[in-house]
Amino acid sequence: MLAIKHFCLERPRAVQALQACPAHHVSCARIGSLAGLALALVLAGQAPVSYAAGDIVAGKATFAQCASCHAVGPSARAGFGPQLNGLFGRPAAATPDYKYSAAMKNSGIVWSEKTLTAFLKAPSDVVPGTKMRFYGISDDKKIANLLAYLHTMQ
Repeated sequence: MLAIKHFCLERPRAVQALQACPAHHVSCARIGSLAGLALALVLAGQAPVSYAAGDIVAGKATFAQCASCHAVGPSARAGFGPQLNGLFGRPAAATPDYKYSAAMKNSGIVWSEKTLTAFLKAPSDVVPGTKMRFYGISDDKKIANLLAYLHTMQ
């Protein structure tokens, strides 16, 4: 908003020209609102920086390890593990077609990049008693790639 105010103060003729035309009567506040809306729309279409660095194709290859228990995509169903579509922002143990451990049900986790990264590194440390039998991924780049891929399944 400060930048818009600066624009209005530094370019009063531009603002006056807009205000002079009845069809385009625009105040600095209105310019600020429109600029804020435009910025929000631009940012809404952009990936968050943390997973944007991940390689989706490499993440799909990493997911091949996960696919023995988990599924993603339009026909995904629970198997040995829950399906992972729409994972980000979802509370842990929220998929109705999978029987979760009591530990996962009571974990209070909401899946985000931060919680998934911690869980993928050491599942049993994050949720002691989880049914997920996996030692974890220690490579941060592989995790970033996997998160990038999983974001395509939202």
